Amino acid sequence: MAHFIDAMGKACPQPVILTRQALDAGQVPLMIAVDNTTAVENLKRLAASRGIEATVKEEPGRYEVSFPQSGQAEAAQKKAGSYAVFIGKGILGDGDATLGYNLLKMFLYTLSQSEDVPASVLFMNGGVKLPAGDEADVVDSIRALEQKGAAILVCGTCLNYYGIADQIKVGIVSNMYDIVTKMQEAEKVITV
Repeated sequence: MAHFIDAMGKACPQPVILTRQALDAGQVPLMIAVDNTTAVENLKRLAASRGIEATVKEEPGRYEVSFPQSGQAEAAQKKAGSYAVFIGKGILGDGDATLGYNLLKMFLYTLSQSEDVPASVLFMNGGVKLPAGDEADVVDSIRALEQKGAAILVCGTCLNYYGIADQIKVGIVSNMYDIVTKMQEAEKVITV
């Protein structure tokens, strides 16, 4: 008989954390019930990181994600020179907002043109407006980072708060758990 986790109504990143704990404890097969597609995508990424193919059964207002086995826990690998960039607002520095936005735009472009790109770029709070914005230069710079191998994680809770979840143009809608994990895996985190 499969183990069951009822994560209906639980906010991000609780469904992922509960599932990871159950998998680490060997509680398989495992089925977790969630009520939104963001949670489903987060659970599918967790499964993929462990080499598991999760299955999803959809019912009205409910999704059941099944894990047939526990898989291998992903190893936290620190690479020489690996770092993360955390962007928590839509400007760089304090002071004039227009100048701050232009500086951030230049920062992203310069970073995207570098040979030493970050392992991940993490967007949270007001920073999520960048990968969901209409500024083509900004989106292109973020996309260039992604194409060079940087993981682009965008806080789903933040996107929902600002009402722009359907406007994301680049990156993965993610959760606090994945964002914190990327920070922990990095040798250093640069906060912009």
